[in-house]
Amino acid sequence: MPKSKRDKKVSLTKTPKKGLEFKQNLIGELRKCVDIYKYIYIFSIANVRNNKLKDIRNAWKHSRIFFGKNKVMMVALGRSPSDEYKENLHQVSKHLRGEVGLLFSNRTKAEVLDWFAEFKEVDFARAGNKATLTVGLDQGPLEQFPHSMEPQLRQLGLPTALKKGVVTLISDYEVCKEGDVLTPEQARILKLFGYKMAEFKVTIRSVWSAETGDFEQLTGDVAEQLEEEEEGHADLAEDSNEEAED
Repeated sequence: MPKSKRDKKVSLTKTPKKGLEFKQNLIGELRKCVDIYKYIYIFSIANVRNNKLKDIRNAWKHSRIFFGKNKVMMVALGRSPSDEYKENLHQVSKHLRGEVGLLFSNRTKAEVLDWFAEFKEVDFARAGNKATLTVGLDQGPLEQFPHSMEPQLRQLGLPTALKKGVVTLISDYEVCKEGDVLTPEQARILKLFGYKMAEFKVTIRSVWSAETGDFEQLTGDVAEQLEEEEEGHADLAEDSNEEAED
């Protein structure tokens, strides 16, 4: 009887350590970029969207962008003066917290700031975002929705019913108030009705110069932004817990 291929034993000593290898390659790439490019810009992103980030990568093919893997980037650059790859790079590492990335480029500070100041796109908000305006829906037919969606709308909390086969809002309904931290249901409703409240925006926060080794802070630290976001998510979680208890 032929031996099953599934019975083939694989020695763990021969299994490639892909995770470690990936990190080592990334560290090598980062240090290579430090040697090649004149500047390193630290940027933060509000309302991250992968498709928008892809657009930026395409527009900046003459440069290199690294986003995510903050700890690996810190290892590559150095966390302190004693282990930094080049002078003052530990200052860059200190600011790698949260949704931030590195832009390696030969473009000047003025060119970078001008380009990113213009790159803003509005998108649908997600749960945890803050409502930028008050949205209310008026009683009446919702002819933009097929009758099959009525149960889904009702499940989201909308006071709907089918009247002569037409989805109808049987009373006025306030979706959210300006400043509210959006729940998943509110975010879904806003998207269904076409309300965009999230702005994809890249902020250049600091820059390091290879020529001088100088590190310059250009705007407030991202830690402040993180604290505000954490407070918003905490409020959302607290409200959800209160609803569960009720």
